[in-house]
Amino acid sequence: MTDVCIIGGGIIGLSIARELAGRGLSVRVLSRETGRDTASWAAAGIFPPAPRYAGMPPGDELTAWSDELHREWARDLLEETGIHNGLRECGGLHVAADADAVARLTADARGWTAKGIRCERLDAAALAALEPALAEAVARGRIVAGFLLPAEMQIRPPRLLQALRRSCLSRGVRLDEGAEVRDVVVRGGRAEAVVAEAGGRAEAVPAGHYVLAAGAWSGRLAESLGLRLATRPIRGQIALLRLPRQTLTRVVNRGLAYLVPREDGRLLAGSTIEDAGFDATTTPAAIDGLLRMVHDLLGEIGDATLEQSWAGLRPGSPDGLPFIGRSPACDNAFVAAGHFRAGLHQSTGTAVLVADMICRNPTAIDAAAFAPDRMPGTNDAVGEYLARATAEAT
Repeated sequence: MTDVCIIGGGIIGLSIARELAGRGLSVRVLSRETGRDTASWAAAGIFPPAPRYAGMPPGDELTAWSDELHREWARDLLEETGIHNGLRECGGLHVAADADAVARLTADARGWTAKGIRCERLDAAALAALEPALAEAVARGRIVAGFLLPAEMQIRPPRLLQALRRSCLSRGVRLDEGAEVRDVVVRGGRAEAVVAEAGGRAEAVPAGHYVLAAGAWSGRLAESLGLRLATRPIRGQIALLRLPRQTLTRVVNRGLAYLVPREDGRLLAGSTIEDAGFDATTTPAAIDGLLRMVHDLLGEIGDATLEQSWAGLRPGSPDGLPFIGRSPACDNAFVAAGHFRAGLHQSTGTAVLVADMICRNPTAIDAAAFAPDRMPGTNDAVGEYLARATAEAT
């Protein structure tokens, strides 16, 4: 019998599988999607600076720890698989188009400084000198000021998925894609099997432990484990452009929207924040809006072509924290879901936390705040993001 069965084949599920297999456990991953269809693949891969600081709340602590682990994992994955996941410190610019945006960024900068994040305020001329591709937007008054965060990083999600997948396979993990888990069989306070359907046939999969890491789809299955996870799917759409040459050297953030330059000349433009249920399709209006943002910031880019576009579903939680831990009603079942926009960044820490819980080892950070059965109260972190996205779009 398999030691651990993981439901979900995105970056969080594969990270957990890799960590457990590295500890000598047998692992099987059941994924309803192929790698390209996961929210992980669809992510832009921006890592904001995440230093440790005194009195940091649990979410920031998980991100800071995960950030440190990402640097270790990137080196290890490269050595193990030969795949560079694209993790690099490229720096990030946060730009403002008017006085109100400058005021919001100035308030953000006070928060960054309090956390020990290095940031530098730049006027419009300094921004244009630092990133000449923004000079036209500065000249047209579309950018009036901004801040430079030198420690902002990026990673290539498709490459990370590829590296994790290859690492898992080399460690003996069994990966079943296109396998949709329909039910969890629970008896006497323990999960005995999950029922998965693939290719028109159903299979009961027994295991010693189970981990639910199915992203936005985790809520329904969690009910079988005696949990009510208030996860909420939030759609994000991204456009990928191919440029004759790369015009940017840093990530450019304008509110919740961003441009991410890739070293191969491509440019990511994202991302929407939409309450569209479980609809992971793109819409012409949203992609047109992203292209307008590109032209607004970079002007007319000759010979630029829209190579592709896609959408992913981010699993949000009411209080903005992920659900990580053991199900109180099911001794051998664990949850890792609800990371919203931070899932990629927090994936390494989440993997180690879950592995330590399964192995009954002490955890490096206190995971009480992430308990799957916690009561999030009346918070609506996702709603706040939706309201902000709507305000910026208008």
